[in-house]
Amino acid sequence: MSMNKIGQVISSAPNSILVEIADLKIFEENKRCLQVGRYLKIAEGNSDFVIAVINNVKGVNTPEDEKPQWTFVIECQAIGTLVDGKKFERGSILLPVPTEPVYAVDKDTLDKLFVSDDEFNFPFGTISLNRESPFNINGDRFFGKHIAVVGSTGSGKSCTVAKILQDVVGITERKNANIGKQNNSHIIIFDIHAEYGAAFSLGEDQAFTLNMLGIDNLKLPYWLMNSEELESMFIESNELNSHNQVSQFKQAVILNKEKHNPDVQEMTYDTPVYFSIDEVSRYIENMNREMISRLEGENVPKLSDGTLVKHRKDCYFETIHDFVPQSTAKATKATGGPFYGQFHRFVSRLETRLADKRLKFLLHPQKDNGEPYETGDFEEIMKQFLGYLNKANVTIVDLSGIPFEVLSITVSLISRLVFDFCFHYSKLRHEKESLNDVPVMIVCEEAHNYVPQDASAQYKA
Repeated sequence: MSMNKIGQVISSAPNSILVEIADLKIFEENKRCLQVGRYLKIAEGNSDFVIAVINNVKGVNTPEDEKPQWTFVIECQAIGTLVDGKKFERGSILLPVPTEPVYAVDKDTLDKLFVSDDEFNFPFGTISLNRESPFNINGDRFFGKHIAVVGSTGSGKSCTVAKILQDVVGITERKNANIGKQNNSHIIIFDIHAEYGAAFSLGEDQAFTLNMLGIDNLKLPYWLMNSEELESMFIESNELNSHNQVSQFKQAVILNKEKHNPDVQEMTYDTPVYFSIDEVSRYIENMNREMISRLEGENVPKLSDGTLVKHRKDCYFETIHDFVPQSTAKATKATGGPFYGQFHRFVSRLETRLADKRLKFLLHPQKDNGEPYETGDFEEIMKQFLGYLNKANVTIVDLSGIPFEVLSITVSLISRLVFDFCFHYSKLRHEKESLNDVPVMIVCEEAHNYVPQDASAQYKA
């Protein structure tokens, strides 16, 4: 292919190459190719070319005999080498020296710069410099990093993300290009406006198993939350006795976890195992009502039927008790327990949360047989997010129906569960000298709504 020289190199440095165009006619004929951001092809030897991106264009007019004499200086930076005029390699060991000829980059050269190969094989769009030239990227590297798609309202952010994800899973013009070829890779989309479902809903003949989760079928047991998330949900930190609420809530949770998981050693507040939040609520209510018998030889909580409570964990979880009345009489002397009357608002808050039907997916999730999810059901809980219930490659978590007060906790909890799974699974694979074969990508639509720059517990995960 013939090339027309447009100028020559007059200066060369590692971070800047200066190109001179001394002919106004040549500059005008190639003006569209000489804009900032476009590319130049600079000879380097007999068959190699340095590819440089234009950073600055400067024109100088020095009239001679009252006639304009224009000289143009283009500042550019080398980005790679076109070896033998065929294959583009990033980086350039040698830089062109002064007097080397410079050429404008044509479509054929652009195609060679962005051509698909074994490494750069994911189609990402077309080049803005030439809409006919496809632009391919290294998919593994791209999706292995944190990516942000930003823009003003209505600029098309959601459509852009949906199109990228459709290309990932092989959806083109409502067709599934990967029928029968689904693998272990998975995409989890947090959809705050319920708008992504349409992009991945195909006909039955396309055999694309989209996994849709919403407030009606999402199962996210509260006992998977860590201590900070539990406290942020049930305890108001600005109350005067919040420290007492935290101490007793923590004790009740740990004792209840030990009760329901006797085989677990070294139980902690954050151990992700089942406990009954209803039983914890009853424990707190009993602590709020507790009366201590001050009769000689007793000095322990005493129920209205005369039963002495030796160990609170043995009876406070099962039911809410009536205690002996407070008394200063010698025969019936009894005083309030250490937290008597301090937890009225705490108990009311617990009852309100537990009675809120909107939070059923979080506080009262049930299996198909009506039983609550317990520690042994963790595998089934994880399957709903990773698609292994029906081998889906895309899971959409519809957040539009999630109450705003638990929105951030919901996203935080799901994200942490998926991250922990990927971390430990990858670790197990590496121990067997194998690579992780279950890559997962999380997509957060309008993430600023539930992942702000805030140190609160519900955002930490």
